[in-house]
Amino acid sequence: MTTSHELVVVSGASTGLGAATARELATRGYHVLAGVRRDRDADAIRADGVEPVLLDITRPEHVRALAERVAADPAGRPLRAVVNNAGISVNAPVEALPPAEWRRVFEVNLFGHVALTQALLPFLHRSRGRIVNISSVGGKVAMATYGAYAGAKFALEAVSDALRRELAPHGVQVVVVEPGAVRTEMGERGAATATDLAAEMSPGNRQRYGELVRAVVAQSLAFTRAGLPAAKAGAIVADVVTARRPRTRYTVGRDAAMLTRLTRFLPDRVLDRLIAAGLSKY
Repeated sequence: MTTSHELVVVSGASTGLGAATARELATRGYHVLAGVRRDRDADAIRADGVEPVLLDITRPEHVRALAERVAADPAGRPLRAVVNNAGISVNAPVEALPPAEWRRVFEVNLFGHVALTQALLPFLHRSRGRIVNISSVGGKVAMATYGAYAGAKFALEAVSDALRRELAPHGVQVVVVEPGAVRTEMGERGAATATDLAAEMSPGNRQRYGELVRAVVAQSLAFTRAGLPAAKAGAIVADVVTARRPRTRYTVGRDAAMLTRLTRFLPDRVLDRLIAAGLSKY
């Protein structure tokens, strides 16, 4: 066990942004409980200051076990922060995405975060700690085929606002991080999922939306490959965890900063045309 004096929980730490955040926080002296879903992911992330814990945030028994691990910390360390990072990416037209898939997206990208936050808030009250919710630029603008994903992220933004205002009088801070394109495996997995879902669409929906899905997948892969390195994005999240006086929201990447500003100032129809023009080249 590391000799650090505080714990940080990071969900979705198997790869990508979560893994990079866990490693960066460990270099800054925290003992990170890094949530992973499989044993082989635990072996990959395990390091000095990074302790993998089995965590599927949609499984109540995993959430309870993590809360028990925090409560029974052998060094008696307080919980400094919870980074709600776990997530899945699903792209499909609203008309074509089965209700079961909608529920799965919301279970992982919203309800699981709420469950984990509720379980760990007693420890954050004691430490006057911090909740960092990893949203997305998709929490500010919903592009075609992003209905389920953006819907869950919009909801996470709303939950974060409510939680921030509820917890402020009690000394617990809530911060939202809105990444744009980051070079992680999530983009590749999301593209594969979108392709699989498109193959299952009805003939009518394939005729209506097939070209759109192919363009979105191509655009998503291009953005991911040109995005911010995961290590750099993880360092930004670690800065948010450790900042003395954090802002309520942070963007990660120039694309996220630009899009979130555009949503504040442009009329919907103008924004629609800009998004369509950006997609047309794919």
